[in-house]
Amino acid sequence: MYREKKIWGLLEYKPQWTLSLKGWLLLLILLALCLGILVTRIQPFLAVQAPIKEAEILLIEGWIGDPAIEKAVVEFHQGNYQLIIATGTKLYRGSFLSEYETYGDITAATLVKLGISPEKIQIIPSPNSEKDRTAAAAVAVKNWVNKYYPQLKALNIYSFDVHTRRSQWIYQKVFGKEVKIGAIACLNLYYDPQKWWTSSAGFRSVTEEGIAYFYARFFWH
Repeated sequence: MYREKKIWGLLEYKPQWTLSLKGWLLLLILLALCLGILVTRIQPFLAVQAPIKEAEILLIEGWIGDPAIEKAVVEFHQGNYQLIIATGTKLYRGSFLSEYETYGDITAATLVKLGISPEKIQIIPSPNSEKDRTAAAAVAVKNWVNKYYPQLKALNIYSFDVHTRRSQWIYQKVFGKEVKIGAIACLNLYYDPQKWWTSSAGFRSVTEEGIAYFYARFFWH
């Protein structure tokens, strides 16, 4: 039996359990398995596909780009939507050359060009912010819904690739339990989602959004 040994009350010796070589190998294998699961599952988790069939509104984040807006138009025609909401901050570049003030304005004009009736489109600009831009947009949308569409029960967010999960979570947090928030991700064609770590575009997108979602999920209020 071991006994504690002390030297002048400053140092002490205590026996303790520690991992053996087999223990360390097992731990490394378990960590490798967890890492493998994380790497293969994180992209589809972030680029979530979870639309709500009964959603009355399709919300398009105005920055997503023309190819994604084209697919959003297809989604609008296939669903039972009554309205499209286009969100967006003021233009950061090209505002002096463009007739449009916000990304929401550009998205709305693009939707009209693609055949959507202007009466079916509502532009809700969001304030420019150095951080929490999605949250600022969600608050602006909620304020509009409370005033003009208080009967709303569900809406679907149409966003871009791995940003979608974070948008869905933030909107749900802002709206609360009264409105269900669905999500539809337009996938990024510049990388293979099953091998996202093999390209710079995929690695940058997934890692950045993974960190951003973790921050929003556990630290944003």
